Order: sequence, then structure tokens, then C-alpha cells
Amino acid sequence: MNLSYFIAKRISFKRTGGFTGTIHNIAVASISIGLAILLIAFLILGGFRHVIAEKVFSFTGHYQVHRFSAGNILDDTPTSKNSQFYKNYQDIPYISHVQEFAQKPGLLKGDEEVEGVILKGVGESFDVETFSTSLKEGRFINFDDQAASNEILVSRTIANKLLLSVGDKITMYFVQDPPRYRRFDVVGIYETFLEDFDDRIIIGDIQTIRNLNGWSKDKVGGFEVFIHDPSKIDQYADDFYDWVDYDLNVVKVTDKYIQIFDWLLLLNNNVYVFLVLILFVAAFNMVSILFILIMERTQMIGVLKALGSRNRQIRRIFVWNGIRIIGRGMLIGNLIGLGFGFIQDKFRIIKLDPENYYMDYVPVHWEWAYLIGLNVLIVVVTTAVLFIPAMMIANVKPIKAIRFD
Repeated sequence: MNLSYFIAKRISFKRTGGFTGTIHNIAVASISIGLAILLIAFLILGGFRHVIAEKVFSFTGHYQVHRFSAGNILDDTPTSKNSQFYKNYQDIPYISHVQEFAQKPGLLKGDEEVEGVILKGVGESFDVETFSTSLKEGRFINFDDQAASNEILVSRTIANKLLLSVGDKITMYFVQDPPRYRRFDVVGIYETFLEDFDDRIIIGDIQTIRNLNGWSKDKVGGFEVFIHDPSKIDQYADDFYDWVDYDLNVVKVTDKYIQIFDWLLLLNNNVYVFLVLILFVAAFNMVSILFILIMERTQMIGVLKALGSRNRQIRRIFVWNGIRIIGRGMLIGNLIGLGFGFIQDKFRIIKLDPENYYMDYVPVHWEWAYLIGLNVLIVVVTTAVLFIPAMMIANVKPIKAIRFD
């Protein structure tokens, strides 16, 4: 057995009591608490990013393609499903799905209130499965090949304002020349907790908008484009722009709803600052604790030197001791941090105010690459700083050390 490792085991906290045992326990606690806090922070940050981004993307896609227009931004300029882009998008390798949409503003009239809303028309290509996480009551629209469906989905916010529930009928008035209206059946209620959607969007059949605007069957307001890897939205943007027709514009959803994604970026920056602080504290604690242990074991160092041990061999004793402390702290920290993440992910015991956080519970997302990388980073940093206090062993004189008390 390695002599340095053997001695390190003999002077570990399991075999010593009093002051030394207390120092060891403080060191283990500082590492385990710091790691647990960092793991929880990364799990929750990943949860916020994933849940909020998925809510936005499920409603809008990753890119939106539509005609250039200088008119009313709420009333779409039509484009055709016969465009080269729509007919050939399957040839673009990073695109997973494309669905058509159109939108038209109007007034939704309840029994007592009138609410300004935007009717978002979708077709059978709409990704219902992805959107289903936001559907809280009822069902999605049933489309009719022969005529426009009179079914709509409204947000819970709009339903509460207009006192609507699934099964109710409501009238929507459209400001155009001449003014027109449609009678709709509420078949579902959705909720994203995002004001940009919940406060003003209702979902209906795109054929309704075609009929109101006098569009032909192939006309749409635009296309919502989904890609396989949402993290590469910026990377693919320029290439994707080259694929679309000359009269079509490409808008990244991360730019269209920049206030939401900037908020997520701010959270991201805060966690990185937190990571630096925790690493600094953990490294400082390890240096301080090893200094104390070396001071307490000065007589032992003197005896070992008198018996012929080299400085490198004695340094390894304290480095091994520090590594054992780090290992124990990492194990406990992972159990606490990952255990909290598992419990919160399964039972959602911690709730949030959706008006401020866009969701009603603390989300957790398992990004194992980040979690493993975090563990490796802490091990590397704390192990590296162990050599700083260990260097003072070279200055210990055997005669003075043996008489040290």
C-alpha cells in the first residue's frame, strides 16, 4: 500500500476526534453544501429555460416565415402554400416540421365585457402534441374539409375576463369593410402563463380567416418552422434565409419575443456569477483547512522528516487527506442536490406565482452534461489548490517541529 495514502487514512476524521475531527467535518460540510446549492441552481435554471422556451416554441415554432409588409402588422399579407420554400422544406436537413398560420384582430364580445383579441388561424398541420402541455381544459379543434370550423380555443385569462367555459358560444367582430362577425364554440382552454399569448390570442381554423379576407384555399398568413435542435436557432438562421423565396422574410422567435429570452439570459448570467463565488469559497476553505491540519500535525511532519521521509512524500499525505475530504463532500453534496431535484421533479412541492415566473411550480431539467461538468470542475479546482498549503512543508525543520507544541 502507498505509505502516504496509508498515513492519510490513519489521520482522517474517522480515526481522530476533537479539534481535528471538527475541522474535517467543517471541510466536508462546506464542500457538500456548496455543491448541493450549485446543482440545485443549475437544475432549476435548466428547468426555467426548458419550460419557458418550450411554451414559446410550441405556440410559434422556432422561425416564422411571412411576406414583407408595410401595412397593419396584426393583419397578415397572404403568401402561398405553392411557394418554393413550402414545397421543398423537406430537403432542409435541420427542419423537423412546418405548419401554416394566419392571424386577424377583432373584438370578442361576452355577456358583459368586450375584449380585443387576435384570432390565430391554424390548420391540420398544427402540432397538437407539442401544444397539448398548455391545453388545460377541453380538446383541440376538429377541422372540417368542406367548411371552416366554428370551434376555438381561448386562454384562461380571456375566459376569466369574459366568464367563459368549455361549451359556451361567443361572438367575435372583425373590423373591416364591411364589418363582419362570426359565432364561435369554445371547445378548449389553454394556459401558458405568458402575457404575450394569454392576454390576446385565441386559436381557430385558418379557413375562417381565408373566408373573411377572401383568400383562396392555398393562401396563408405565414409558416411556423420547427427545427430538430432549438439551441442552434442562431447558427441556422443565415442558411435558412437562403432557402426561402425572395419575397419572404424569416424572423427568429428568440428575436420576436426578445424580452422573454433576455430574462432567461439574465438568470443564466446570475448562476455563472454564483458558480464563481461558490468555487472561490470552496477553494479558500480547502486551503485554510489544510493549513490548519498541517499546523496541527507539525510534530508528525518533523518525526517523518527525521526518519528520512522526503518533502514530496509528506506533501502527498496531506493532499490525499484533502482528496478524501473532497470525495466525501462531493458524495453528500450530490445526494442532497440530486435528491432535491428528483423530489421536486416528481412531486412539484415548491410552488411559484405564475404572474411573475410564467409557471406555477419550480421546474427541474436534467442536463447531465452540465451536472457532470460541474462535478468535474469542483474536483479539479479544489484538488489543485491543495498543493498551495502543502508547499509549506518544505520549510518545516525537523528539530523545531518535533519540539513544536
